Amino acid sequence: MEFPTTLIEGRLLKRYKRFLSDVLLPNGDVVVAHCPNTGSMKRCQQENARVWLSKSDNPKRKLAYTWELVEVDEAHLACINTGLPNKLVGEAIAKGVMTELSGYSEQKAEVKYGEKSRIDWLLTSTNGEKCYVEVKNVTLLEEDGKGYFPDAVTERGRKHLNELITMVEQGHRAVLFFCVSHSGIDQVSPARHIDPAYADAFELAVSKGVEVLAYKVDITNKKMEVSHAIAVC
Repeated sequence: MEFPTTLIEGRLLKRYKRFLSDVLLPNGDVVVAHCPNTGSMKRCQQENARVWLSKSDNPKRKLAYTWELVEVDEAHLACINTGLPNKLVGEAIAKGVMTELSGYSEQKAEVKYGEKSRIDWLLTSTNGEKCYVEVKNVTLLEEDGKGYFPDAVTERGRKHLNELITMVEQGHRAVLFFCVSHSGIDQVSPARHIDPAYADAFELAVSKGVEVLAYKVDITNKKMEVSHAIAVC
């Protein structure tokens, strides 16, 4: 996936009210950019970090700028726009990047299922077999290439795991897909130290037959694409 416009580099001054961020541009201007991330963004909002923004020419938009990428620890790139991983994974499935998810004849996004939820991707084979794929964006790096999900307590995440379990119990295939949008992460684990209840639900889901995949994303300030599988620990 290529970014539709050239990203604009700046320096993060602060993130506030969850969806807003002040960014200093190279010309000295300070702009307010939309932060498309509902999570805590732990370790991905360091003061004065290099960030990259996209800019929309749509006059109806309240904020022209959107925060897309951040440099973490002056060493790694991470995608903080949680609207992009689903698109990245969808493109990778269509291209056959993940052999584990290949061979399906139909691919649909945001299909209603469970308890008033939508599955990120529903794959269907020619004989009607279904595979439900729930995508999670992983950007929390803590040490030695170890990434964790979630970065904050998430009741919604536990609900999704329970719904995937239900799909397995109904005879379908269900996959939790960790889209690792951080260049410094080489393996992924449930963040028991942050959300023990999620870690318990994760372990239950695995024991019930929910599959877990983790794939790393190659990131530059021009494009992003799902690259290769990494370990889930």
